[in-house]
Amino acid sequence: MIQRGRGPSVQEAARRREVARDMRSAREKLTSTSGLERAFDYELIRAYAQHRAGAVIPLGLLGLAVAGIASVWTLPVIAMAWGVCLLATVTLSTLLTRRFLAQDPAQVSVWRWRRTFMAAEFLQSTAWAMMVLVGASGALTFVLFGLVIVAAVATMLAATLPAAAVAALVPLCVAALSLLAVSQDVNTMMLVTMVVGAQVFFMGLARRVYAATVEALQSQAEKDAIFGELEQAKANSDEARRRAEEANLAKSRFLATMSHELRTPLNAILGFSEVMKNEVFGAHVAASYKEYAADIHDSGLHLLNLINEILDLSRIEAGRYELNEEAMQLGHVVEDCRHMMGLRARGKNQTIHEFIDATLPRLWADERALRQIVLNLLSNAVKFTPPGGEITIKVGWTSSGGQYVSVKDSGPGIPEDEIGTVMSSFGRGSLAIKTAEQGSGLGLPIVKGLVDLHGGNFQLKSRPREGTEVVVILPASRVMDTLPAIEVPGEAAPSQERRARAA
Repeated sequence: MIQRGRGPSVQEAARRREVARDMRSAREKLTSTSGLERAFDYELIRAYAQHRAGAVIPLGLLGLAVAGIASVWTLPVIAMAWGVCLLATVTLSTLLTRRFLAQDPAQVSVWRWRRTFMAAEFLQSTAWAMMVLVGASGALTFVLFGLVIVAAVATMLAATLPAAAVAALVPLCVAALSLLAVSQDVNTMMLVTMVVGAQVFFMGLARRVYAATVEALQSQAEKDAIFGELEQAKANSDEARRRAEEANLAKSRFLATMSHELRTPLNAILGFSEVMKNEVFGAHVAASYKEYAADIHDSGLHLLNLINEILDLSRIEAGRYELNEEAMQLGHVVEDCRHMMGLRARGKNQTIHEFIDATLPRLWADERALRQIVLNLLSNAVKFTPPGGEITIKVGWTSSGGQYVSVKDSGPGIPEDEIGTVMSSFGRGSLAIKTAEQGSGLGLPIVKGLVDLHGGNFQLKSRPREGTEVVVILPASRVMDTLPAIEVPGEAAPSQERRARAA
């Protein structure tokens, strides 16, 4: 990680976030009273309180309906007393739930409210269980049916609080079993067994609802965590972009300042070293002085070219490189560049083959930029092609109506895993490092940037021991013959007058 200098990888960062999330979850579970995270404990109790608060009216109406029907088999006073007792327990439970919902979540004692709701559920279910005293004498089937309904409602409302659901179900089961003391015939025993079985089934269903609620809360927590990470990543990205913009601005200012500061003494170095190299004011006393002056002049030229390349690349990256477009012949530019690099190629006994289509129309492009593109490509081809090798230059049409320049050499080629390196700024392949070839590693990035400015396409094809081919494609929109003719408004009328006079 330190050698890369770029911080942890994406996989390592994801693994660290997952470990931190697991540790946080384990710590929350250790401090929880239900084995879940503390936030889940509150959310489950809150869901229970909301369900109970929303069911107060239906429960009250159900209690009044049962009391009214029970008055058929028992005294109205007894049925009314039971109904008042039931409504009191429902009201008490509602007041407790509303008080809980009104409290600040940060100040809620989860374990205390859980016990309070358990007691409220037990009290309310006990009131429902008293139904057996109201209708057991003459409406056994009606009482059992009512106990099943109440068990279903109670377990579903208290599903998110399993302890409260158990507390609500126990009095109802006891009430159903107590009916066996009134009647022990086969029908009664079968009905009681079915009622108790139904209540146990509702309890299992409530456990399923509880598990589904916990899964939903976990999914929501994971989604919230992802949103939080995305927000944090966005904040980090914005901060990184701000710093990058500041660094880019500082770099531009530095390059603008240093270019002037470096070029001023370089001009003096180049001028005086050329005078000394050419022995303008007389021959040197020692022959080595002439060689030293030539070395100084060549080093100065190399440094000046390096400064110019850095400035060109910085302008291209900043979008400040302005194209000076004009009509030009691509074949003529390539021929001039080939002639300039011909001396270096002959010095290494290299052969350059040309295949230039002489019928190509003119292009609307920046001649200086295209000349720099071709010179960089030819310079790389001559540099990395071994002595006696061959270099092939092709200029012609593309299938889409554009024009292309192809430079192919018979050099050792570039490994596939190094193509991204040579295309990056200051990137140099292993071959250039091993052979100690001079270069800044800016040639291909500058070429690609200039091609992109022209709206073209840059392709690099290379394989080890098979050579390298670089293709620059210029779009059809820059070919002059494909552009529509421009009509000048003031020229139509005079031409018609001249034809009329001639007639």
